[in-house]
Amino acid sequence: MKLNRFDFAELPVSPWRNGGGETREITCQPPGNTEFGWRASIATIAQNGPFSAFNGIDRSITLLEGDGVHLFSEGLIDHRLQRIGEPFAFSGDVALEARLLGGSSQDFNIMTRRGHYQAQVQRIAETIGLSLQHAGVLYVLRGQWQLPDGKLLAARQGCWWLPGDGPLRLVAQGNDARALWADIVPATLL
Repeated sequence: MKLNRFDFAELPVSPWRNGGGETREITCQPPGNTEFGWRASIATIAQNGPFSAFNGIDRSITLLEGDGVHLFSEGLIDHRLQRIGEPFAFSGDVALEARLLGGSSQDFNIMTRRGHYQAQVQRIAETIGLSLQHAGVLYVLRGQWQLPDGKLLAARQGCWWLPGDGPLRLVAQGNDARALWADIVPATLL
């Protein structure tokens, strides 16, 4: 079992071409492929502006910090992302406008290529056992989480893994532990 740990502060930063924010990529699978199967990142939205369309991609966005953002596309999507830890899934085929609900917004993002992978993002607060037949990403919102090797992850840290053999158990350390878990299922298992 190979867990790939990351810390928000150490993720590479890529400014957006339009100057409206930045992305910190957690992982893109398969690496080096222009047509990814799935991708995990954390974005900071610093100003109002367009969200690019990604044809054939399903997206999930979850507010991590800030006042949130209003995602809007006339007649298609009208959603206020304003509750921390509450995921919102939508089709990447739709070009959206993002309007900040206050200051900048920081968001956890999962993108999957339709027909190849499917993702479900949820907020977790207790020990969970996961199948390693699925890929996944864990991002700690608060508290600590223990990995199978006994090491701890704290807030703004996480790990990701690819499909493999054997179960994975993530242990919440205390009643205040909260994390986001993206379960990424290969289409062959759907």
